Amino acid sequence: MMPGGDQEPGSYYVGVDVGTGSVRAALVDQRGILLAFADQPIKRWEPQFNHHEQSSEDIWAACCVVTKNLRETCWDKAGHFFDLPDFLSWKATGVTARSLCSLVCKWTYSAEKGWDDSFWKMIGLEDFVADNYRKIGNQVLPPGASLGNGLTPEAAKDLGLPAGIAVAAPLIDAHAGGLGVIGADVRGHGLACEGQPVTSRLAIICGTSSCHMGISKDPIFVPGVWGPYFSAMIPGFWLNEGGQSVTGKLIDHMVQGHAAFPELKAKAAARCQSVYAYLNSHLDLIKKAQPVGFLTVDLHVWPDFHGNRSPLADLTLKGMVTGLKLSQDLDDLAILYLATVQAIAFGTRLIIEAMEAAGHSISTLFLCGGLSKNPLFVQMHADITGMPVVLSQEVESVLVGAAILGACASGDFTSVQEAMARMSKVGKVVFPRLEDKRYYDKKYQVFLKLVEHQKEYAAIMKGD
Repeated sequence: MMPGGDQEPGSYYVGVDVGTGSVRAALVDQRGILLAFADQPIKRWEPQFNHHEQSSEDIWAACCVVTKNLRETCWDKAGHFFDLPDFLSWKATGVTARSLCSLVCKWTYSAEKGWDDSFWKMIGLEDFVADNYRKIGNQVLPPGASLGNGLTPEAAKDLGLPAGIAVAAPLIDAHAGGLGVIGADVRGHGLACEGQPVTSRLAIICGTSSCHMGISKDPIFVPGVWGPYFSAMIPGFWLNEGGQSVTGKLIDHMVQGHAAFPELKAKAAARCQSVYAYLNSHLDLIKKAQPVGFLTVDLHVWPDFHGNRSPLADLTLKGMVTGLKLSQDLDDLAILYLATVQAIAFGTRLIIEAMEAAGHSISTLFLCGGLSKNPLFVQMHADITGMPVVLSQEVESVLVGAAILGACASGDFTSVQEAMARMSKVGKVVFPRLEDKRYYDKKYQVFLKLVEHQKEYAAIMKGD
């Protein structure tokens, strides 16, 4: 069938344009919409200066190529469609098996029921159903399963490794980060989760954006939170994935857009510090006798500058700042930075509350990713959620998680859980300042009012 659903083949037209350097062709429907495009270069000769020649045979051949290409699109010719982790494992092993993580979290695959034919037909991609879903995956393996015969000789040569080394069915990067931290042995650190199941732990992978990974033995449906996905991160457990669309990116946006940023950048460079290490030190200087978090008593931020992913699932929401003054000095920048970090932590608190209301029971946060290297970010998450934060001994937890998969594929461990317990190590535990709880409870009330008011403003503007 031609593109465009139920229209007759006669409803389509081919336009051909022969230009100086190429022949171009397009497939156009009766509405004038271009549905497909192809082009082909034309050869040119210059027998002497300022004399140009072209071949009519070559031009005709180019017309034939582009017309044929309209009938065969970068869709009909595709042998497979991969999510990135599965593409990389295919390049390494030549095996087209897909990871359960990729397909369940990104491709609507069910670990229990497999593919749903009706879904692909409903959205006009029924050709995926053909040949038992060969193009998008009909062999699905759990993360950590060994793929084929390991590294192919070609891949081994490219990577500088011996052929045949075990290669694991992969995970999405954030899920690998969760795997790298959530199973750590916490004995001896005075944490409530020591005597609790692993389901009491929430892994937060925080960088440009943040993902909140919670697991459960039975499926839990949390409004505004993705999942539940079976065995998508840890085999045998259901995964719920909350998220914040911009976190590290938001902090950069607020800091770099401030009038005092050039001054901050110069002073941080003079001390050989990052701008955030300098800001953290500056906050300690200006807080005087009060806790640093109290500097934002009259400055409040709603952090959804790029919409809300969880738990409100509202892409129309915007960022908000209340309490601005005319000052634009370094103190003002530092306090705005602090208020932004706090807003991100309040967003995490909102996600946790939604997960707990649906049936999760969370007592401890496990942080990894770039923002987990920022002590202010970590302390604010502890203080605002009222939960201890566990930091991994190895800051690159995504890489540890990926290595755990390889360890399982090699056969050195009998299960992902065993490898997690052995290879994930606690580096530091940050406890909340419970004496500041009343202050953060008040700020959280303001935080919730901000989004409530934003929705009211939108309703007013949409009204008659």
